[in-house]
Amino acid sequence: MPLLFFLPPLGAVLIWSGNMTINQLTVGAIAPSTIAFERWVLALAVLSPFVLPAVWRLRHELRPELPKLAFLGLLGMAMWQGLAYVAAETTSATNMGILAATVPLLTVLLSAAILREPPTLGGIAGGAVALFGVLVLLGRGNPLTLLSLDVAIGDLLMVVAATCYASYGVMLKRWQMTIPPWVMLYVQACFATLFLLPGFLLGPKTPIDAHNIGLILYAGIPASIVTTYLWMRAVRQIGASKASIFLNLMPLFSALIAMLFLGERLASWHLLGGGLTLIGVIMAQKLTQPLVRRATSTG
Repeated sequence: MPLLFFLPPLGAVLIWSGNMTINQLTVGAIAPSTIAFERWVLALAVLSPFVLPAVWRLRHELRPELPKLAFLGLLGMAMWQGLAYVAAETTSATNMGILAATVPLLTVLLSAAILREPPTLGGIAGGAVALFGVLVLLGRGNPLTLLSLDVAIGDLLMVVAATCYASYGVMLKRWQMTIPPWVMLYVQACFATLFLLPGFLLGPKTPIDAHNIGLILYAGIPASIVTTYLWMRAVRQIGASKASIFLNLMPLFSALIAMLFLGERLASWHLLGGGLTLIGVIMAQKLTQPLVRRATSTG
């Protein structure tokens, strides 16, 4: 498999790692319903001049696919990040990181159930190693400290969000559409905006000002347009299960971002947890032998 196929999931996860920090910065600066809705309004405003003509040109091909695109927009755009903004108000970044790290496992399970894809040796063993690396990172060298974390309503919301995003990757793989990726992204974003509109109208309103405009810009362009495009390419090229393993790199990338921009110092547990996570991701991509062989009929 060409190494270039691994660039889209790496790029998406790097941007999402920055957005994990953004999620915490939004608390108190902007209402969850406001940023969840306005990020996609901004994304549509940026995309419309370039993509809308193609959408109109392909309207007949799009019509039978609209129910699928609406469901994908609900799962991958409205629910995944929208719930994360709400969860950030009542849970910690550590808890969110742990629960986001369950997406690869959920993807493997859903792929086996929906796509009939047998789990691979790398997917299970590599996923386990990567997850342990994530726990080392989040536990600052001692994963057992995570057992003392309190469970809040935000944690339950993150479980739902993780399940939605795992489902998004699996259904994206199942519904192999011939529609160009940018057109798919645009139509999904349109539906996501419609799904988020009631919450925006009924929820608290936060005016855009100098304190939150940067948060909206980051969430609306890199974390919405770029990441969704990259993730769709990743799922098409390497599959939902393999792509989802890269999500385990989010805590490592978040730590690196904190070192670069917040002046945090490198610790031994950064190296241990990051190393284990990288090894797990590599195992998942290289060890592709199915754990269960499909039964073959004998004459």
